[in-house]
Formats: sequence, structure tokens, C-alpha cells
Amino acid sequence: MRFKRNGSYTLNRKSKTKPNGKKPPAEEKKQYLEAEFTKVRVVDFDLKELVVLPREIDLNEWLASNTTTFFNLINLQYSTISEFCTGDTCQAMTACNTIYYWYDERGKKTKCTAPQYVDFVMSLVQKLVTDEDIFPTKYGKEFPNSFESLVKKICRYLFHVLAHLYWAHFKETVALDLQGHLNTLYAHFIVFVREFNLVDPKETCIMDDLSEILCAPAPPAPAAPSSPAPSPSSHNHVTER
Repeated sequence: MRFKRNGSYTLNRKSKTKPNGKKPPAEEKKQYLEAEFTKVRVVDFDLKELVVLPREIDLNEWLASNTTTFFNLINLQYSTISEFCTGDTCQAMTACNTIYYWYDERGKKTKCTAPQYVDFVMSLVQKLVTDEDIFPTKYGKEFPNSFESLVKKICRYLFHVLAHLYWAHFKETVALDLQGHLNTLYAHFIVFVREFNLVDPKETCIMDDLSEILCAPAPPAPAAPSSPAPSPSSHNHVTER
């Protein structure tokens, strides 16, 4: 069974890269952890059910379909605040207590602005998900042996973008009333990468406080109130009409 997968982010930059983190001196208050914001979602069902591999679907097909979907959704979420993410407002790609650096094809380390970093991420992921030799869409074409490692690389990059959205642009997200969409997207993504071990927990630990809140199982629905038991005297009560 072959899924239809389409990319939507086209940029000119092409670079094989890998990020690295370095801790800056201080950590700010995390507005996104406040209860009034974490309780806002756009769905109220168990996300675990969405990510479990269906019995009739090939694992690589499932990873390809979901990875492409997350790429498109995260790109769309970022686009809602992109006008606020500039070289002046975000002079480094930060998330919590981490600064991400970029490495080019020669391994040269570069500290770039957040919009440049996101540009690199989306350009690279777009190139990968639209490459028929890596993300095949034609029936009978096999996935490469390196497919899983490439999916892990993509998911790691996409996590950096999500983390930056919370850390640097949650205020703007709230102003646009899109925190429910961001929370749902983030929780869905984290549940997915945990299900298939796609991102090292050491990479995502900077957001564990939020992950534990948003990915916690939904509380059971309250039981319907039961009818009170009849009192002993009610058995002997005669209703006259």
C-alpha cells in the first residue's frame, strides 16, 4: 500500500548538516507551562491511537507518511509567526537552555540566526521527502537501507523548530490564538517519535517538562451519575392515582 505524500516548502539552500547544542548562561520563565495554556488542545482523544502502526501497513510506509505530514504541519505552524522570527529578534537558534549550531557539508560549524536555521531545516527536509530514491511513492520501489536513519535526522531537526516555537514565539502564538494547534501538534509529534524511537531522549529532554504535561494520558471520562438506591420504606409505598 502506497501513501500519497506531498511537500510544500521550497527553498534554494542545499546543505547536509547536523546541529549541535551549547548552553547559554540563563533560563527564562516558561510561559507555555502555565496551566491556562497547556490545557488548550484541538483534539481530546488519545494520540497514541493515531501513531500505532496499523497491521496492514509497512513500517517504512508509515514512517514516510507521518514524517512528511509532520514536516508540512510544522512548516505551516512556523509560517504563522515567521514575521516575528527575524535576524534581529532571534539572533541565534535557541530553545530552553540550548543554542543550536549548524554544520555544513565540510563540517564547518556556524552560529546562524533562527530564521536561517529554520530555512536550512526546511530546505533539507524538503529535498529529502521529495527525493523518489529516499521517499518512494511509486508501487514496487523499495526504501533505501538508510531510510530509518534519515527519518531520525529529519525528526531531530523538526523537534528543534518546535522547541524554538515554544521558547521564542509562544507569546505570538497565543496572540494569534493558535496555542491549541501548537500543543496538539507538539504532543502528536512527541508521541510519534517515542513510539518508534526516532529521537534520542537526550535531545528532547530540554522539553521534558512540557512533554510530560501534554503527552499524559487523558483522564477517564467521569462516570454517569447512578440513580440513588431506593430506601427500605419505598418498597412499601403505595402510589395512589
